[in-house]
Amino acid sequence: MIELIQFPWSPFCIVQRRILEFSGAPFKITNLKLTGDRSLIWKLTKERYYGVPIVRDGRNVLFEMDDDSQVIAKYLDEEMELGLFPAELCGVQDLLWRYIENEIEGVGFKLNDIYFKEFVVKADQVAFIRHKERKFGRGCLDQWRAQQKDLQKKLAALLVPFEQMLLHRPFLLGERPCFVDFNLFGILENFLYSGHYQLPARHKQIHQWHRRMSSVKHSDYL
Repeated sequence: MIELIQFPWSPFCIVQRRILEFSGAPFKITNLKLTGDRSLIWKLTKERYYGVPIVRDGRNVLFEMDDDSQVIAKYLDEEMELGLFPAELCGVQDLLWRYIENEIEGVGFKLNDIYFKEFVVKADQVAFIRHKERKFGRGCLDQWRAQQKDLQKKLAALLVPFEQMLLHRPFLLGERPCFVDFNLFGILENFLYSGHYQLPARHKQIHQWHRRMSSVKHSDYL
């Protein structure tokens, strides 16, 4: 059985989790603690990686090779014949997922992270703060909290192209979901994870798309 090793609120873990749900195949989830032992990941990846997500499928262990790779999603797509990377969309999806993972994720995670005390267990909160401040600077969480309204406005503006894309089709690039649909869904689910936000009210097409993406199954297209 496929195993997904994750932090449940991680946007990139949510992407892979939703793809697995979409596939209909049975899978197992292993949640890590921030303060937990990473030796399992270090061992599984033969001392090449220590982050998440990680997917283990029998003797195959999948993880991302760099910031712009989609090793896990492409493996799941090929193994399960999900049709998430059609040849005619090669290149287009590459451009879109870079925009999603840099521009949109770069705003969405900040809005979620300011509520970290509500979803990170108390024993892990110091590790969470330390990780964020080492990467983004001391007091970053307080800065994001002070910028909350401006960040929400920025996120709404960044989503405009996707609202336009969905005006005449049910999914971002056509009649069925492709990888970028799952990619955007995971990033937005991270933004929504704390329960303090809703999708921007003006983006009605994105609201409808989000509902579709929450329940769509690969079997719908067989």
